[in-house]
Amino acid sequence: MDLFNAAFLIALLKIIWVNILLSGDNAVVIALASRNLPQGQQKKAIVFGSGAAILLRIVLTLFAVQLLQLPWLKLIGAVLLLWIGVQLLADSDDDADVHASGNLWTAVRTILIADLVMSLDNVIAVAAAANSAPEPLRLPLLIIGLGLSIPLIIFGSTLLLKLMERFPAIITLGAALLGFVAGEMATTDMAVHEWFETHMHGMDYAVSISCAIFVVMVGLALARRGKREAT
Repeated sequence: MDLFNAAFLIALLKIIWVNILLSGDNAVVIALASRNLPQGQQKKAIVFGSGAAILLRIVLTLFAVQLLQLPWLKLIGAVLLLWIGVQLLADSDDDADVHASGNLWTAVRTILIADLVMSLDNVIAVAAAANSAPEPLRLPLLIIGLGLSIPLIIFGSTLLLKLMERFPAIITLGAALLGFVAGEMATTDMAVHEWFETHMHGMDYAVSISCAIFVVMVGLALARRGKREAT
């Protein structure tokens, strides 16, 4: 098996480029989920979360086309992503009493769930890029290409964590991004996409923006209530 023929290398470059374009929101999730951990555990959460998320994405990619044909799947994922965005924003980062293993694995679990939900669209692009290579090369191509995206996500998450410490408003923007992505997922679900195209054509962005506002408003309200109860 020649892993270095032209078709393989071209497809590999496509997958790497797709991951560069699509890994930003995943880096946001990882940074948000691990921001309350001590510095040493932040690095572990980023490494474990990113690695496990990539493995999960490889498995999901293999079944992506079939999965996305199931109605209601993306709607369910959108609701789950809204909940994750609200919880990440509502979680107080000022007085968190962090205990090593429990909170570390809670952060990793949040990263995995969010990445699974947000990867439903991303994996379609990766699978399409891999399909340009000969069939025997597609599986190793996916593993190598997605594996190479791990440093990209880790670097992006680490950079965002440092920026969040200096500019807390980034946390709110990150949660809003999750809400926006949830809105995009909801309007493209097989069960409602045709109805949106027929009756609410052009309203996709309005739904996404509304979801972003919803996450920010509910998340901030829960965060304020949590601070009042703590005092």
